[in-house]
Amino acid sequence: MEKERIQSSQNAILLYGAWFVALIATLGSLYFSEIKGFIPCELCWYQRIAMYPLVLILGIATFRNDAKVFIYGLPLSLLGGSISILHYLEQKVPGFGGIKPCVSGVPCSSEYINWFGVATIPFLALIAFILISVAMVVLAVRNKKN
Repeated sequence: MEKERIQSSQNAILLYGAWFVALIATLGSLYFSEIKGFIPCELCWYQRIAMYPLVLILGIATFRNDAKVFIYGLPLSLLGGSISILHYLEQKVPGFGGIKPCVSGVPCSSEYINWFGVATIPFLALIAFILISVAMVVLAVRNKKN
């Protein structure tokens, strides 16, 4: 009984953490676009498509203490992380055009921010997707043991 309570508490910490990361990433992207006026490029929109639902999915899972959310959360976070890697490479590797270079609107190679010469918006999104993915993998492993 005590072991189950501890495991439930640890799952709750992972769920809250993943939800909090998704929430901060979403609010950050909205801050950059709506307050700072940075127009999102095409790849930014794809990353948003992966991140925004995670706020709702992980929020509901946290409220319900549903450790099986990894079934839905992990694919979204891996997809979003993959897009973030592609976007970051397009920004940082000269001549890298990705699978489909952005041809209309804001170019995907533009960098609105470049903190410490490394941290661009896709890099920040990648960190968020990695943190969420790690939490989902830990939940999946813990769920498999039961």
